Amino acid sequence: MMNKKVLLVDDDEMVLSGYKRILRDRFTIFTANGGKAGLEIIEQKGPFAAVVSDFKMPEMNGNQFLSKVKEIAPDTVRMMLTGYADINTAIEAVNQGNIFRLLSKPCTTEKLTASLNDALKQYGLITSERELLEKTLKGTIKILSDIQSSVNPIAFSRTSRIQKFIPKIAKLLNIEDYWELEMSVMLSQIGCVIVPPEILEKKYAGEKLSEEMENLYRSHPKVGKQLLENIPRLEKVATAIYHQFDNYSDPDNPDKLQGESLPLTSRILKVLNDFDTYVTAGYTFEDAFKKLKNNRIAYDPRVVVALDVAIAGIYEGLTLLSVYVKDLTPGVVVAADIVDENGFVLITKGAEITEMLKMKLMNYSNLGKVREPIQILK
Repeated sequence: MMNKKVLLVDDDEMVLSGYKRILRDRFTIFTANGGKAGLEIIEQKGPFAAVVSDFKMPEMNGNQFLSKVKEIAPDTVRMMLTGYADINTAIEAVNQGNIFRLLSKPCTTEKLTASLNDALKQYGLITSERELLEKTLKGTIKILSDIQSSVNPIAFSRTSRIQKFIPKIAKLLNIEDYWELEMSVMLSQIGCVIVPPEILEKKYAGEKLSEEMENLYRSHPKVGKQLLENIPRLEKVATAIYHQFDNYSDPDNPDKLQGESLPLTSRILKVLNDFDTYVTAGYTFEDAFKKLKNNRIAYDPRVVVALDVAIAGIYEGLTLLSVYVKDLTPGVVVAADIVDENGFVLITKGAEITEMLKMKLMNYSNLGKVREPIQILK
């Protein structure tokens, strides 16, 4: 069914009432008095096919508002309607990619209606093309995954095991490109087609491999990248898979991608791969997690904490954040033990921060005795 939802934003209630009266028979009309109200409606009532904004509004002008709309609802077609249009306004709005069309007041009903019809057609093209591409690509990946499960069931079994953690980790880390993460996990072991099953069996059982076997096993991310990098829209997935063995911090290899420059998806794959290796080798979840937690070089600490929370499964709906003590607010939950510079636990994970606990942490922090940033759930 075609989306005909249109949001009209202006700081003049009479203008909004007029728009609604003349357009309500043709479109599903929503109105907002100003940019802030408009953003709230988009969050609550979206998706909208089109948004039409006045330019001159207090607190947030039309271009600023439409710039934010572009961030939170990139598919929505954006138009500006203003009586204060000049060449600079038009150039700025077009150059920033914030608008589909610039209309000047007064604008006839016929012209506004025609422009909105064009906007709805544009929205239909955007969403239908993306849907077609995603369905086609997901279908292709499903075939690749099915082939992998037949050709190399040992490698595919890892994919199945680590996939179950992905939805919770994505929510905790507030990952927007979930599709990319999901595809990366599904295809993370595809390069194992070159690895003999007996090597995988030994690796997953925690047995020590010969140098030759280890090198062969560790070559599979490179093979996976080569298999995927020429498939349209899988370039980032291929890169993430290629870096899935890279350490978060590697002082011996300063030329490698490290820290925040390492793709987040790669950091997640690193944690999940090693966690699964420990578990399949016979470690309990708790002991496997301890081995990850104690290795501050190999893993992004936020991802390790997210896995811990995902395993616990008791903090649904919360987001994992890294903050400094000074920015703590009462009511948040501690996601990982807060420790001093010697590793002594000051506050255990799962505790709720109160005013008193914050005062305690502030005192330690002022003396430089808290490892920061700390991990919280909000």
